[in-house]
Amino acid sequence: MDLLENILDARPKDTALMGLDVGKKTIGIALSDSAQSIAFPICTIKRTKFARDILALEEIIREYDIGGYIIGLPLNMDNSEGRACQSIRDFGLEFIKQLPEDLGKPWVALWDERLSTSSVHDFVDKTVDISRRKAKERGIVDKLAAQHILQGALDFIQCRA
Repeated sequence: MDLLENILDARPKDTALMGLDVGKKTIGIALSDSAQSIAFPICTIKRTKFARDILALEEIIREYDIGGYIIGLPLNMDNSEGRACQSIRDFGLEFIKQLPEDLGKPWVALWDERLSTSSVHDFVDKTVDISRRKAKERGIVDKLAAQHILQGALDFIQCRA
């Protein structure tokens, strides 16, 4: 599991990718089209135990025939990695380990998610008639953050293609 720019050439092609915004309490999920050009927010999973989180993700993976994964990596503003990054890396490694074998060996890339939640909050504040608290409670922010993360990665992919 590495940064997208380091494993770009190994990515699965002509298949949908799943974007994950992994937090302590929720996981925001977005999906791409099979051309890997546009991201769509799908849902937010409330985290419980890791085994249950994986089952919820597995259901979506099977439903949408996902070929690879982009996980947001919360780098510090100075480009360093803190505790939150280690938590995401641990999640990613466990995710790879826990996915059922019949789904194949997963391709997982990390993507810099700095300011993604802040950008989503600004978007919601300007365009949606709902309070920040209600948007968070309804999972809107998390799935939009996953979309923001995934779309940034897809734009990078398109520029390099």
